[in-house]
Amino acid sequence: MEKVTLTPNGEKYLVLEAECITPDQFAGKTLEEIADMQVWEGNTTHRLGKFFDISGTTAASAAEQAIVINGSVPRVKYIGSKMTAGAILCKGDVDMYTGAWMKGGSILVKGNADAFCGIQMEGGDLVIEGNAGNYLGAAYRGDWRGMKGGNILVKGNAGCDIGEYMIGGTITVQGNVTINAGIHAGRAVGAKEPGGKIVIHGNAESRVGAQMTRGTIYVLGTIGTMMPGFALKSTEEVDLDGKKMPFKVYAGDRAEAGKGTLYVKA
Repeated sequence: MEKVTLTPNGEKYLVLEAECITPDQFAGKTLEEIADMQVWEGNTTHRLGKFFDISGTTAASAAEQAIVINGSVPRVKYIGSKMTAGAILCKGDVDMYTGAWMKGGSILVKGNADAFCGIQMEGGDLVIEGNAGNYLGAAYRGDWRGMKGGNILVKGNAGCDIGEYMIGGTITVQGNVTINAGIHAGRAVGAKEPGGKIVIHGNAESRVGAQMTRGTIYVLGTIGTMMPGFALKSTEEVDLDGKKMPFKVYAGDRAEAGKGTLYVKA
């Protein structure tokens, strides 16, 4: 793959909206054309090159284009949003909407990510080595369709409402989550579709699977407060990622006549 490196140059800004930072946008352009791309700071536009030193080589197609952000950019939004192919490596923190509406390719964040990352994602892989904020893999505000496909892995903790209105794909959190994991999951899938999958290796505060109708949630730690709409069906050995473990198996959310399944490690 050909690689373009963006290095923050120390120029001050409040928050940048940089939807242009994707392999789809970079491929086939010169470095000068990339530097001239538009980013937003509030209602003002600037050149991308005002804030980043840009080096490397561009590819002819998005599939062959890699982007490296060589530093922490905790106030740069929309990195990799709507990307269809290629790869992005962020060597630090990122802001909201990273990987939003993503359809393919891969994003690796070697730091923390703020809220709404991977929303309405349809494909590809998003890996966050630190912590993730609220609404990971969720629906956009006012929509009822969340993550549809692809894979999200968080090696740290995640916030509230992960997988809200989730339709498909997989979210794995190796740490803890707060409230409302999988809320409204499966609301937009067909009667025969299984819905998405959420795996929480740590603890969840409460309201896991609230109002879910389809999908599967695994919690390997503890749930602070169980939703009353989930009925215990059985305790059984379940194969999860190649390992057999004992789980309590719940069905719900019965308040929504839901057919979701919640596995809590016994």
